[in-house]
Amino acid sequence: MILVTTAGKVGFETVRLLRQKALSVRVLVRNPEKVKSLVEIGAEIVVGDLDSLPSIDKAMKGIQTVVLVSPGIPAQELNVVHSAKRAGVKRVIKITNDASADSPIARRRWQYEIEAELLASGLNYTLLRANAYMQNVLALAPAIKKTGGFGSSAGLGRMGMIDARDVAAVAAEIAASSVTHVGKTYKLTGPALITYSEVAATLSKVLGRPVSYHELSFEEDKNAMIHAGLPKELAEMNAQFFGMVAGGDCDWLSEDVPVLLGRPARSLEEFATDYVSTFS
Repeated sequence: MILVTTAGKVGFETVRLLRQKALSVRVLVRNPEKVKSLVEIGAEIVVGDLDSLPSIDKAMKGIQTVVLVSPGIPAQELNVVHSAKRAGVKRVIKITNDASADSPIARRRWQYEIEAELLASGLNYTLLRANAYMQNVLALAPAIKKTGGFGSSAGLGRMGMIDARDVAAVAAEIAASSVTHVGKTYKLTGPALITYSEVAATLSKVLGRPVSYHELSFEEDKNAMIHAGLPKELAEMNAQFFGMVAGGDCDWLSEDVPVLLGRPARSLEEFATDYVSTFS
């Protein structure tokens, strides 16, 4: 039995793919109404959340493999690590991103803290270190529909953007594999380095209408995100990240996705085509 710890953009697709492989899979969710389609394909649901140790322990019963995917809050993910250790889980596959103890971005410091404790736990682990998600572009859809364009403080920084569905596919492939991948860290990217200017060009092509991109300062980007409804702390963290993108922080590619899946990673154009209705 495989446990997937949340049913967000990566977790939901991981569950779906595992069920396609006819594997027994359980998912921890807060609202079962949102995952009816997973129940329909045979997934087992446990209602709870990552702040609730009793619900995590309940979900962990009989589990051999955990796919640890969440927003990356240390207390929550470490609840899962400790529960997995108590339950004698054989391996943990953790979805993560760049992690550093001294990063200016809190999210990366959090990931470092989680990874360090996972490694110290003695559990068998595999780390899936993803570059920026293509799905983050979906947050730009309201601005694109309203103004015909979008802005960012990422400047012309390049990113090895990856479709979250490919991250899920790698997680499902490793969870289903007889090969353990123990102690491995895989870097997950799309097939090409992409700037936000190229995102605009790709959307223009797919949508059949012009989509513009304009560069923003840190303060302009932060304030735009706050105006769009993001909490100030999260908006500041995101603007910090985009500033690092401008400096080349995400300018890296890897062949791990095609090697692990036996097919190319999805391109930005494929992603935009699949989500065209969101931008229309």
